[in-house]
Amino acid sequence: MAAAHRKSLSPGRISGRLFRPVVRWLTRVRLIPREPELDPDKPVCYILESDALSNVLILQKTCQDLKLPKPGAAMTLPGNVEFRGVMALQHLRGMLFRRPDWRPHLADLKTLLDHARLDPEFDVQMVPVSIFLGRAPDRESGWFKLLFSEDWMIAGRLRRLLSMLVHGRNTLVQISRPVSLKEFLDEDPGPGRRVRKFSRLLRVHFRRTRTGVIGPDLSHRRTVVDLILRSRSVREAIRSESDKKKQSVARVRRRARGYAREIAGDYSHAFIEFAYRVLGWFWNRIYDGVHVHHLENLESIPKGAGIVYVPCHRSHIDYLLISYLVYHNGFAVPHIAAGVNLNLPVAGRIIRKSGAFFLRRSFRSNALYSAVFNRYIDTIFSRGVSMEYFIEGTRSRSGRLLKAKTGMLAMTVQSFLRNRERPVYFLPVYFGYERLVEGDSYLYELSGGKKKKETLAGLLRSFSILREKFGEVHVGFGEPVCLDQHLDRLAPDWRDWHPEDSPRRPEWMSGAMDDLGQSIMQRINAAAHVSPINLLGLALLSSPRHAMAQPELEAQMELMRDLMTEMPYSDALTVTERSTGEILEYGENMGLIERRSDHLGDIILCRESDAWRLSYFRNNALHAIALFSWCACVLRNNTTFFRRDLLRMGRVIYPFLKDELCLRWSPEEFAEATEKALELLLRRGLLIKHADPGTLRRAHGETLQAMQLRLLSQPMFSSLERFYITVALLVKNGSGVLSAGELETLCHLTAKRLSIIYSFESPEFFDKALFKNFIRMLRRARVLSADNDGKLVFDEALEIVIRDAKSILSKEIRHSIWQLSPAPEEVRKEAA
Repeated sequence: MAAAHRKSLSPGRISGRLFRPVVRWLTRVRLIPREPELDPDKPVCYILESDALSNVLILQKTCQDLKLPKPGAAMTLPGNVEFRGVMALQHLRGMLFRRPDWRPHLADLKTLLDHARLDPEFDVQMVPVSIFLGRAPDRESGWFKLLFSEDWMIAGRLRRLLSMLVHGRNTLVQISRPVSLKEFLDEDPGPGRRVRKFSRLLRVHFRRTRTGVIGPDLSHRRTVVDLILRSRSVREAIRSESDKKKQSVARVRRRARGYAREIAGDYSHAFIEFAYRVLGWFWNRIYDGVHVHHLENLESIPKGAGIVYVPCHRSHIDYLLISYLVYHNGFAVPHIAAGVNLNLPVAGRIIRKSGAFFLRRSFRSNALYSAVFNRYIDTIFSRGVSMEYFIEGTRSRSGRLLKAKTGMLAMTVQSFLRNRERPVYFLPVYFGYERLVEGDSYLYELSGGKKKKETLAGLLRSFSILREKFGEVHVGFGEPVCLDQHLDRLAPDWRDWHPEDSPRRPEWMSGAMDDLGQSIMQRINAAAHVSPINLLGLALLSSPRHAMAQPELEAQMELMRDLMTEMPYSDALTVTERSTGEILEYGENMGLIERRSDHLGDIILCRESDAWRLSYFRNNALHAIALFSWCACVLRNNTTFFRRDLLRMGRVIYPFLKDELCLRWSPEEFAEATEKALELLLRRGLLIKHADPGTLRRAHGETLQAMQLRLLSQPMFSSLERFYITVALLVKNGSGVLSAGELETLCHLTAKRLSIIYSFESPEFFDKALFKNFIRMLRRARVLSADNDGKLVFDEALEIVIRDAKSILSKEIRHSIWQLSPAPEEVRKEAA
């Protein structure tokens, strides 16, 4: 049998015997993302990135442990030629200073391809294998390890040996999906191009794998800044600014360089490894556990695709947590868009080292800054960098998701349209906390206080949290949004538009970005986890004075959990499995509730000072119970109700509920889901069958089920009260009297008065942002419009809404809203 003339990658007898037990003892391999699926009936050829002896020995160890075909095992090619089943993309030459030689692998590929095409039925599984030393995380300490962590440099023998000594226990191996040699030959790119094409595919694969695991090979920050200033778009912006402001080109260029330096990150692999170890200690110090849900959504994104992480924004901890978890699970840390307010002395430099880049809150009127920032996004995105930004624009102070801001989304889409080489996926991420580091400041701001500016002194004071515990954290990765598919659905001709040919945004851009933002927010909600604190807040805050007898509270929590599991909001929604007794004990340990006992039993209550904190976490999960709560609201003050009227009212109110809570259903799906929810409430006994199938009847007045129905209505009742406050104030003052700003202020003041009289649970009930969004929705739905003086005008359609509200709200509440609202003159006088 003839043998193919090639350098064997199998270690020699002496070196193999000498180093194989050392490698086995020093290394501990972790596979990402999972074990490969190989066909046992077909020969295998492993392909390494380089032929370093450590790579070959680690591959042999990994295959032996996984019971995979042995690397370097002989196979017989057509033509009776023997071939060893392992090759390397780079042959490293030199004793101390290694340099890559690509020629040997080209000869190996040519031998394999030339002989394989002699037999059309012959097939080989070509399996690329990537090996990283010092990338996989562990719990050990020692900053010396950072010096020898994996990067983009070609390591010499000495460094490779030290890397194995230091990082051998943290070895990451990725065995990729096998490529069929037969399928590749069937494509037949031509005899002269087969080798070059396969080699190019391998180089791209290994580069993308390395980028995905340790991050992109970024040039020095100064080089990135120079590239930005040399780009055509920035040079044109500099000339335009120079002409407009009558300033020299050199002066404007210096200002553009200052913008670029203000924006640009300074990503450091060594610092990321350092920060990972610090954060691992930090999480163990302040949290009882960090739980990750649906990681498979991240793993499902094709290798080489651009990833944009778009999490909800609950806390400054979000920045740290997502980077830690992504890195911990074998992916490159994303570059985070951070507000320039975080560019503090010392802290700003540290944040840049983690890959963060800074942006101003608004720069629409600054054309030069816009050009520099857009070019920076293009530069880093074209290099395979994953990004992260918070499309809500700021942290939620109420626990609800905020309206998506589409500025960064539009910049990302335009960057994609300028460079369409890689597909782009937006990955929604849900954060669920049980206690917030910023809890006190949120309450202060919702109560009317001014947001405090971030300072270095404030950052240093925040280290006091190390003495406290913050419960558990749940992080859910939502279903990715593929940008190509999203644009195909909304703007089928998007491929015909090119930014360089038309500087103006296409007509479809604004609508597509709004829809993309809504889709992301809905998928964040779909990935939610209902924690013990969420469930406790939903149940306990539904009682008038935030106090309930323990048996009734446990029954209400069981009911809500059963409803959310029997008819879940989404397939991805997860709900705590703790017993109700364990939940109460957990709430006591977290300091959110207290227990008072007498001879009749225990009463569980939430102190007034803790009611807002608990309401924040209740609001995280409102969407999961919203459908059932809406149905209960309609029957709360009505013994019987026509089913058709409930569905009609649902069609009117749902667009506003959908906007406030980022609900996922279309109007048709909401009507269908309402029917199913009513049937489930009937089975649970909260509703009773009526002789007329078209009539709904609530449970009898003094029963447990009647009480549960009333408590079930409370989570959504505040939303309906805000709805009625807005409409009632419009009708009371008349068409063409109030401006949007005046109506917003009137709503805020009226709700604030009601909260004082009826002890509503938190300042978020009179949050101005909620009323502002609701008024915006009324205008978008064309229920309201503005006249030439900016006053809101409407017709008799609002009178129908008022009549519907009478069937939901009690007479006492309606009367209070009508009487307590201040006159517009008071609002204008206060504003003046």
